[in-house]
Amino acid sequence: MKSIIGIIVVVWLVIGALAAFQRGYFGDDRDVSCKSAGDTTLTILAGPLNYLGANPKIDCDDVDLPQPSE
Repeated sequence: MKSIIGIIVVVWLVIGALAAFQRGYFGDDRDVSCKSAGDTTLTILAGPLNYLGANPKIDCDDVDLPQPSE
């Protein structure tokens, strides 16, 4: 039973990675930011739901990160 669940999880993530690749999330011309990393991760985790219309996005504009002391 565990092997079947493992296979399903791997196939789910592979389908999600394929969707992220088709959307161009692995291209060299993308800048690395909270938004791009979040979008890529959510797309991979959504797996086959991407092909059913899911288009997960993340918004990092409202994140207030602490600044180092001067």
